Amino acid sequence: MSKPQNPVQMAVIGAAHGIKGELRVKTFTGDPLALADYGPLYAKDGRAFQIIDIRPANSVVVVRFKGVGDRNAAEALAGTELFVDRSMLPDDGEEDEFYHADLVGLEVRDDTGAVGKVVAVHNFGGGDILDVTLGGRKGVLIPFTQAAVPDVSITEGFVRIDPLSAGLVEDEDGDAPREEDFDPKGRPRGPKDAGGNR
Repeated sequence: MSKPQNPVQMAVIGAAHGIKGELRVKTFTGDPLALADYGPLYAKDGRAFQIIDIRPANSVVVVRFKGVGDRNAAEALAGTELFVDRSMLPDDGEEDEFYHADLVGLEVRDDTGAVGKVVAVHNFGGGDILDVTLGGRKGVLIPFTQAAVPDVSITEGFVRIDPLSAGLVEDEDGDAPREEDFDPKGRPRGPKDAGGNR
């Protein structure tokens, strides 16, 4: 396979580990060791990276790539983002689970019709958030919950939002959503990472 046509980021290379060319790698897969299961990984410039050894190390994995044999070669790779083509990821078909890459680019609709587009998906630790453009406004953040985003259709290319639950409009009393109305135990219906986990 050549450079991915529909790239999905799987990992980013960190610092060198030791003197034999090993690297610390942060993965975005559910099981960090599963990074080796996707075949060659590709940098943005098209360079291919083949994993020949991988092992866990705290919050990252330590990886040995084919052709990287010393610390100097390893240090030169720090910060390199690694991708696979979307076609390499399994489609498990579970309802209400989505890959971040499948959500980016979807049209955003409300009850009046199309109002914007999903430009990114973020997770800052409190659940998944859709970054959307709405009516020319950039950087509008909407929680990816069942209440705020009740419908997702990857095949039809859209998500439907509830403007009130998404915090975009005030309620009938003229009040914005209140912090005490937020249920912290309400589990987000989040998109899966590349490893298939939410």
